[in-house]
Amino acid sequence: MSIVSLKDAKAGFSNLVDEAIKGEFVTITRHGKPVAAIVSIEAAEAAKKSLRKPRKNLIDFLMEFPDNIDFERNPSKSRDVDL
Repeated sequence: MSIVSLKDAKAGFSNLVDEAIKGEFVTITRHGKPVAAIVSIEAAEAAKKSLRKPRKNLIDFLMEFPDNIDFERNPSKSRDVDL
């Protein structure tokens, strides 16, 4: 993985693209902080695909449990806490 300043990235953009094509991740920094990355199109597509993956909400997750599992609620009252 390469880390390059924005100034150097501008000067050597073609070389950085070549690195990305080879499978390297190139991180671009501005004022010493990472702000962007150059990756291959395959890596970008994989990232997009994982971000689009729908996530289940809690109710849907709990509804997948078998019917023979019984969740019992604790009937005791809440305890008092001194803050």
